[in-house]
Amino acid sequence: MGFGDLKSPTGLQVLNDYLADKSYIEGLPGVKKALDKYGPADVEDTTGSGATDSKDDDGIDLFGSDYEEEKLREERLAQYESKKAKKPALVAKSSILLDVKPWDDETDMAQLEECVRSIQADGLVWGSSKLVPVEYGIKKLQIQCLVEDDKVGTDMLEEQITAFEDYVQSMDVAAFNKI
Repeated sequence: MGFGDLKSPTGLQVLNDYLADKSYIEGLPGVKKALDKYGPADVEDTTGSGATDSKDDDGIDLFGSDYEEEKLREERLAQYESKKAKKPALVAKSSILLDVKPWDDETDMAQLEECVRSIQADGLVWGSSKLVPVEYGIKKLQIQCLVEDDKVGTDMLEEQITAFEDYVQSMDVAAFNKI
């Protein structure tokens, strides 16, 4: 009883014929038998007798080794990573409209704007500005700026703008748009 030597074409044919009408080899779960107890009774088992040497491998991979596929996958992943590394990273930017409020109607708005524009930082670009009437003759400075999100934040801008205590009462973010 047995399948014979599974490394030989004859043994493979016996196994193939045996599995033609069966979906598995072992029928009783949990009960282990010696290898020569499986298979048809009329086939002599040659696996334990050393009839073929393990060095007599004909290079056929019965279990479908994925070595070539793994190697190809790794090569493609390496190509993708190198291509991705060459691309410049997308920089997240935002357009911010700030309302800078002076203390009173006697505040020099030109000097206020000059103070605000004097703030320099990596990733900060000042844009257009205008004076917008608030009430009782007081005007606020509305100024546009473009910032790189990783380098400049609204908290940092507010802290630096409100540091000009002689001119600035408060600062608000009027509009914040991601670009």
